[in-house]
Parts: sequence; structure tokens; C-alpha cells
Amino acid sequence: MLLTLLFVASFSLLCLAGNNEQTNMMTKVDLLKSIIYDNTKATVTLDSTALKQLIQLFADSSNSAQRISFSVFLNSRHVITLGARQTVKYDRILTNDGNGYDDRTGVFTCPLAGTYMFVVDSLSFPGTCLDLKVNKNKVGRLHVSSAHKGNPIIQISRTIIVKLKTGDHVKVENEHNRGTIHPTMYSGFTGVRMY
Repeated sequence: MLLTLLFVASFSLLCLAGNNEQTNMMTKVDLLKSIIYDNTKATVTLDSTALKQLIQLFADSSNSAQRISFSVFLNSRHVITLGARQTVKYDRILTNDGNGYDDRTGVFTCPLAGTYMFVVDSLSFPGTCLDLKVNKNKVGRLHVSSAHKGNPIIQISRTIIVKLKTGDHVKVENEHNRGTIHPTMYSGFTGVRMY
């Protein structure tokens, strides 16, 4: 029974692994050769090191593909002025598990379908209007009204939960001319795959 369970677990790991990982998985499965099965006595002897490696391999394979998150902010020392429909390029990466966020473009490309939560926050002047977009569709908006007198800097934030498909693009885009964002850790973009 235990041997059957080990082989089913090994087979499941191979099925879960992508094409790029199959060769690596086969090498790791070769570690299981320390399992000795004696047909005549119907006994199973396990090498504890191989069993620990199998358990670790299963834990790594089943969870690592689901760990996708990023948190980024603007690294500039000066207020950033954006043009109409300009993508905000957050160039300081705190985390980028799954490597979905590209700091050169400011775009998160979904590496694994699922339900994601995104948070955008910005310290901005009146008249700033930022859109959170999935592909070309607006799914959230942040705005500092021009009605604020005395040109105050206002902290704005928006959180959304959205279903994504593999390859979907998510970005923060300025709506109008002369949108402003205060840099450093006051303005950022965060995303995480929830399930």
C-alpha cells in the first residue's frame, strides 16, 4: 500500500510539472531508486533520505507554481508628470514572485490563471486620474478632484479583485495630460494571486 502511494505521488508530480521541468523531475524521481521492493516477501524498505526528498519534491511542486505576487514603487526623487494614456513604470521592485511584473514596461503579465487582487496607491496632485487596466479594459480608477483648493497633495488608493487568464496584461495608466505622481514609497502597485 505504501509503495503504491509513493508511486502515485511520483506520477502525480510528473503530471503537475510542466514540459520544462519534466526532465528535472525524472532526475529527482531517480532518487527514489533507493526504494527496494522484494516481490517474494512483499516487504518494502524505505531509505529515509529518499522519502524526505520525495516529500519535499511534492511540497515544492504543488505550491511553487501558485506563488505569484509582486510589489513595486517609483524610485525617482522628483514628482513624475505623465502624459495622456501613459503607462506608469514602477521601477523599484520589492518582490516579484513568479516574475510576472516587468519594470521596463510597467506591465504585469499573468503567468498562471486565477483570481488576483491588485492595489494601486498614489500620492498625487488635483486633476490626476489613473486607470487600472486588464488588457485594454478599465477595471478600476483613482482620481484626485480638481475641486481641492490650494493644490494639495492627496493620497489615493484602489483595490480590486479580478479573474485573469494566462497571458493577460495588467497595468496602471494615466488618463489625462499632466497627471502627477509623487515618487518613492508613497506610490506603488501590488498584485497577488489569491487562488
